[in-house]
Amino acid sequence: MSNLRRSLVNMLIIAALLSVVIGIAQATIASLTIKAGEEVTHPINLIAEDRVLIQYKFVEGNVTAIQFSISFPNGTIRDFKTSGDFSHSFISDIEGECLLHFVNTDQKEDVRLTLDYEIQHYIFGIPQMLFMVILIAIISVVGVAIFIGLSPKP
Repeated sequence: MSNLRRSLVNMLIIAALLSVVIGIAQATIASLTIKAGEEVTHPINLIAEDRVLIQYKFVEGNVTAIQFSISFPNGTIRDFKTSGDFSHSFISDIEGECLLHFVNTDQKEDVRLTLDYEIQHYIFGIPQMLFMVILIAIISVVGVAIFIGLSPKP
């Protein structure tokens, strides 16, 4: 009976730890203030095969457009020119730091915007969340099978 309790406690601890690992935030929201005539750079760390969604919206000020570009880890720069509220998604080809450049040189006012980006990690071509659920299910089935195999037969 004590083995059953110990196994149950171990399974609960493993499930709790996995839920913490799964719950690590993959979406990030930041508030940026870009002063008139200045540039703000925001780094994002990526690994290969990450799916990335970047969005920003203007919060306050009369300015509704800024210059925006993305520098990828392989040295490629994607310039979106002057844009207002913005949304763009892409798949990372290479591991490294991606830089988001916000430039407010054309305006005479400060700009405040909210930056929201979401990074979905993939493991063996499967979304990380789904991979973790499958892994937990397999571990649970194996644990139950071992428990049934080791239990005394009536």
